[in-house]
Amino acid sequence: MMNDDATLPPDDMGSEPEEWEEEEDFGRLDPDDDIPGPPRPVNWNLLLSHDLEQEWLGLNRWVEWLRRTYALPASVIPPYWHRHPELQWELRALHLHWLGAYDPEQNASAAIGWHRDFAAARQRFRDWVAASGTRLDRDRPSRQTAWPGEPPAPPVEDAPITDRRADFVAFVIAQVARRKVAEDAVFARLDDAARSDDG
Repeated sequence: MMNDDATLPPDDMGSEPEEWEEEEDFGRLDPDDDIPGPPRPVNWNLLLSHDLEQEWLGLNRWVEWLRRTYALPASVIPPYWHRHPELQWELRALHLHWLGAYDPEQNASAAIGWHRDFAAARQRFRDWVAASGTRLDRDRPSRQTAWPGEPPAPPVEDAPITDRRADFVAFVIAQVARRKVAEDAVFARLDDAARSDDG
């Protein structure tokens, strides 16, 4: 018998359900399977160069989504957020919080908790942006305060922002290259130490 409502499934599917083979192991995991775990905090200072690049690219995609989805002005997330460590750390923490809140195994109220925390984070972003002096069309390094006995902080000057995407790519390439040089130096020292232990 057929129903007349096209939005409902047909009354008769036309065939018997398939028999499952006893030996099929759908969903069974092997200890060696590479399964992503829950999101973990990221320490930008400890990432290897490849991981650093991946984290930067992933965070950039999420920040692009965030600013467009919530129509955030440059006074909350400026174009050169990536050049300000205070914004990098805060955005990554917010991203991790979002990943946890929207995890399929999370409870139903986690998303509203994220939005509550996002409201507080937006005020902190405004504070960071105001203190740093970065804007929609110009940027400058965050001002540093020299403590007594330290050399004076270098003067900061505004630089125009002409192509945000090109600057981000150049910034990440430079960050990854610096990290690779540091990694290579560490691995060379470890190799030298291992050779001296063997000899």
